[in-house]
Amino acid sequence: MWKKSNEDVDRRDFMIASVAAVGASTVLAAGRAEAQGAEGVSAGAATDKLSGTVFTGDVIQGKKVVSTLDVNDLEPGRKHLLYFQGVQLPTGQHCYVSVTVAKGAKPGKRAVLVSGVHGDEMSSVHTVQAVMDKLDPAAMSGTVMAVTDISGPALQGMQRRWPNYGRGADLIDMNREWPGNENGATATSRHAALVFNRLLRPNADFAIDFHTGTTGFEVTAFNIAGMDVPEIKAMVDLYPVGQVFDNHVYPGVLHNAFIDAGIHSFTPEIGAARVLDLEMVALFIEGTMNVLKHHGIVAGPMGRTAKDVTVFVGNSSFPILATKSGLVEHLVKLNDKVTPGQKVAIQRNSFGEVVAEYESGVEGEITGQRSDAMSEPGNPLAFILFNKTTTGNEVYPE
Repeated sequence: MWKKSNEDVDRRDFMIASVAAVGASTVLAAGRAEAQGAEGVSAGAATDKLSGTVFTGDVIQGKKVVSTLDVNDLEPGRKHLLYFQGVQLPTGQHCYVSVTVAKGAKPGKRAVLVSGVHGDEMSSVHTVQAVMDKLDPAAMSGTVMAVTDISGPALQGMQRRWPNYGRGADLIDMNREWPGNENGATATSRHAALVFNRLLRPNADFAIDFHTGTTGFEVTAFNIAGMDVPEIKAMVDLYPVGQVFDNHVYPGVLHNAFIDAGIHSFTPEIGAARVLDLEMVALFIEGTMNVLKHHGIVAGPMGRTAKDVTVFVGNSSFPILATKSGLVEHLVKLNDKVTPGQKVAIQRNSFGEVVAEYESGVEGEITGQRSDAMSEPGNPLAFILFNKTTTGNEVYPE
């Protein structure tokens, strides 16, 4: 969930800016023509209102393929399993996204649950799948749509970033690309735009984008949310988890793309990458079911909420970065409270000599720690959730 500085402009960023400046160039026009043929609609077209679901005519493993989805077109009172046709990959095949829609028997709010934006985040995928398993469309009012594998190429390698081959091998963090550009300079940006414009945004009254920590870095159970928005705070307060990062973070993440489109959204973070933390997952299943009850989509009594646990709310995250290479020994655990000057980690070289000691610079709670035992200079070793007087969008080292 961390981003490079906005001042660091790489070749891909320069190319995106150049494409935007060129406008209706020959290459871009060809791209539009290709996209129009593939998608049935001009790739640059705004899709504030869908003209209806578009089936491609393809069937994969018995599931119909759509290039545009309007859940209003689906039969109520049942679950629908579909594939969404995303961007073309280097082989010419499309990146297909798995879509599960629980369409209630009665009309109501439309929820969108997303996971798989990062390819190494398994607990988030399992959380969404488990919520969908609990739903009975015949007893529902409204619709819940789940997407669990948006970043298919990243998931196939169980790695955080999407492997892109536009100018040689490159790894792109898809959660820095939203809402994307259907005529963008990378497949990742185009895929983000297709998914956002034709699948997610048009079918959402509210949305939850589930994540975990990244490979080599474990986090606590917490939610990232703009708690100054009453509708978002009301949803976040329904989760029985112990930390809330009250910050709008940076542009380019999916939940902010939803918010920019007028759709209330936030991001749960569910522990470590590449594993299933079933105990932690259960907290987010319970909270998400509470949210669906809050919006009247499903009936039943509320489960545990933030009122039933001790919650620490912070508006900033203090990074502790390695200054040396070597073996890292943490002296505190996730969720531990720390104070300024408290030693939180030490580092040893190959001889076992202590080469670095690391202290907290703030008063707060540990919200993330490096889980890989070795570290190079510059790697984040820990993040501490705390409160500061001045707030705003923040940039964090990866």
